[in-house]
Amino acid sequence: MSGRGVAITGAASGIGLAAARRLLGEGWTVFGIDRDARALASVALDGRFHALPCDVADRAQVDAAFAAIGAVSPALEALICCAGILRTGPLMEMAPEVFDQVIAVNLRGSFLAARAAFPLLRAGASAERPGRIVFLSSVAALRPKIESGAYAASKAAVSQMTRVLAAELGPVPVLVNALAPGTVDTPMVRAVSDPAVSGRYRPSGKSPLGRIATAEDVVDVIGFLLSDAARYVTGTTIPVDGGTQAAFVPPGVG
Repeated sequence: MSGRGVAITGAASGIGLAAARRLLGEGWTVFGIDRDARALASVALDGRFHALPCDVADRAQVDAAFAAIGAVSPALEALICCAGILRTGPLMEMAPEVFDQVIAVNLRGSFLAARAAFPLLRAGASAERPGRIVFLSSVAALRPKIESGAYAASKAAVSQMTRVLAAELGPVPVLVNALAPGTVDTPMVRAVSDPAVSGRYRPSGKSPLGRIATAEDVVDVIGFLLSDAARYVTGTTIPVDGGTQAAFVPPGVG
């Protein structure tokens, strides 16, 4: 995989940061996109990391970021969309602007990034080395919970967008897949793990395997989707949840 170019949204923390570090270690050139310019600048990465401050919900910023990528590299081999936000609370008590924000970042942001990256992905795609898009969906798309309805809706939409886009881009060829992590030890999840902050919302917690995921658990599967072993995998959402959504385990059991 040496020498290949990848754009990663949400690259300053969590799964996006873990993916950036892993791919840099494997020889990729990484274009890291994140709205937190300070965190992005403080990431200790090597010279093949290009920091691009950008709010993925803003079309003009996204288009400018990928124009900047194109000025450095006329082709990309992969796009990984990790940028996302979680806002909790009962749907009927959620302010419409908060609901809109969740959809704007999680769904619209993924669409805008894929749309802007497409010319670069198409330029780098061939039958032997198809382009790759990996979206971050969530176990919430497969098994939603109360108090996180906007998040679940946004991630379910990401999974459906994945299916349609895979069919549309198959002839290019660009492979499009999504991952559906369960609870992952990331700053976003830690921020809503305190009941005093999140009300009745609770993360899914430990999986039937007895732990929550690390960001590296998710990046392992991203690595598979970028590899030659996944050259015939497209249009699917892969759970990376340790069996969380497979069956309900009552509290106190196991």
